[in-house]
Amino acid sequence: MLGGGLFLLYKSTHEIFQKVESKEDSQTAPKEGGMTFVRALFQIVLIDMVFSFDSILTAVGMTNGIPNALPIMIAAVVVSIVIMMGFATPVSRYMNRHPSMQILGLSFLLLIGFMLIAEAAHLSVTQVFGGSIGRIPKGYLYFSIAFSLGVEMLNMRFKKRKSLKNQV
Repeated sequence: MLGGGLFLLYKSTHEIFQKVESKEDSQTAPKEGGMTFVRALFQIVLIDMVFSFDSILTAVGMTNGIPNALPIMIAAVVVSIVIMMGFATPVSRYMNRHPSMQILGLSFLLLIGFMLIAEAAHLSVTQVFGGSIGRIPKGYLYFSIAFSLGVEMLNMRFKKRKSLKNQV
C-alpha cells in the first residue's frame, strides 16, 4: 500500500506538472521518449494492481476455505485488466477533449495515493508526534470524488451552454 501510494503520488504529480508547465501543446507536439505500447501496458497493469490490492486482500479473506478460489480470483484480475485496456482509448479521447477532467482525475489519484499511504501507516501502527494514525473512512474519499465530479459536470454543462449562446 505504501509503495502504491507513493507511485500514485509521483505519477499524478508528474503528470499535473507536465500539463501545467509544458511549453508545447501536448496534442500537437510529439514527446521525446513518448509512450510506447509496452510502457502503456506496464503502467495500466501497475495502476490496476495498486487499485486492486485492497480488493484482492478482501477477496482472499472472503474466500478463505473455499476450494479453487485462487483461479477465480486470478481470472477476475485478468478480466479487469482486459476491461481497462478495452476502455483505455475511449476514455483517453474523452479526457483529451476535456482538459479540466484530466486535472480532476489526476487530483483524484493524488487523493487516493494519500489514502493508501495513510492506510499503510495505520496498518503498520505508525506513531506520529506520539499518536497513532487512525483509519480514514473510505466514505470520505467516495463523497469527495462524487462531489467534485458533480461540480465539474455542472461546470462543463455551463460552459457548453455559454458557448452555444455565443454562437447564436
